[in-house]
Amino acid sequence: MSDLLDILTAAPFWIAVLRIATPLILGTLGVLLCERAGVLNLGIEGIMVAGAFSGWLAVYAGAPLWLGVAVAALTGAIFGLLHAFLTVGLALSQHVAGLGITLLATSLSYYGYRVSFPKVDTPPTVTPFAPMHWLDGTGLDILAAQTPLTLLALALVPLVAWLLYRTPAGLAIRMVGENPQAAEGQGVSVAATRTTAIVAGSALMGVAGSFLTLSAFNAFFFNMVNGRGWVCVALVVFASWRPGKALLGALLFAFFDALQLRLQTSGLVNVPYQVYLMLPYLLSILALVLVARKAAYPQALMKPYRKGER
Repeated sequence: MSDLLDILTAAPFWIAVLRIATPLILGTLGVLLCERAGVLNLGIEGIMVAGAFSGWLAVYAGAPLWLGVAVAALTGAIFGLLHAFLTVGLALSQHVAGLGITLLATSLSYYGYRVSFPKVDTPPTVTPFAPMHWLDGTGLDILAAQTPLTLLALALVPLVAWLLYRTPAGLAIRMVGENPQAAEGQGVSVAATRTTAIVAGSALMGVAGSFLTLSAFNAFFFNMVNGRGWVCVALVVFASWRPGKALLGALLFAFFDALQLRLQTSGLVNVPYQVYLMLPYLLSILALVLVARKAAYPQALMKPYRKGER
C-alpha cells in the first residue's frame, strides 16, 4: 500500500497524467463540437493520424513548430470539410462516412510517409516543443513540465464552454443539434452551422494528432494514435456533451493509463502485463456505463436533415 501511495504522490506521475490527457482533451473537444451540432464524426482516428503526420512532416521540412500545428489543424479541417459534404450535403450515413474518413486519412498518411521516406528504417526525428520552464518557481511544477500544447488544450476547455453557452454561435450549434427544424425556422442555416462545427472540431482533432509527433514524441510512426480517437468518442458520452466534464473524463482515463504503466514496472501485483493494459479501458467502460445512463444526448444526433422535411 505504501508503494502505491508513493506512486500517487510523486510529481512525475501527475506530470504523466497531464501529458497523456492532452491529446484526449483536444480530440474530445473536437468530437463534442461535431456532436453538439448533431453529427457523429467517427473520422477522428484517421484525422488524428493525418494531423500527426502532416504537422510532423511540415516541421521536418523546416517549418516552425507552431506552423506545424497549424498545418495539422488545416489537414484536420480539410477532412472535416469532406465529412461535412458527405453527411450534411449528401445526408449519407454518419457512421459509414466517418469510418471511411478514418480509412482514407490513415491510408493517405501511411502512403505519404512511405513515399517521402522510401529507404528509411528508423523514423526521422524533429526537435519537439520544449517544457515551459518559464513557469519554474511559480508553484506550478506539474504544468511547467508540460509543453505549450498542453496549456493550449487546457485553455480551450473554458473557451469552448463559453462559445457553446454564452454566444449566439454556440446557441445556433446547440439548436441544430437538438431541433434543426426549429433552428431553420429562426433563420439559422442548419447546413452552414453543422459544416462549420464539423470543420472546427476536425481541426482540433488534427491538433490532437500533432501533439503526439511534436510534443509527446519527436517522430511519426505507424499506429501511434493507437485508438485514442475512439476513446475520445466515448469520453464525449461520459461527459454528457459538456466541455468541463470532458476535461475530467480525459484526466480520469489518463490517470488509469499512467497508473497501469507504473504498476507494470513496480511489480506490486504479479499478474500478466495484459491485465495492466486493460485496466484503463475496463475502468473507463465502468465509469461510462454508470454515467451514460443519465446522459442527455443531442436529440438530432446522427439524424440527417433535409431542408423543408418534417
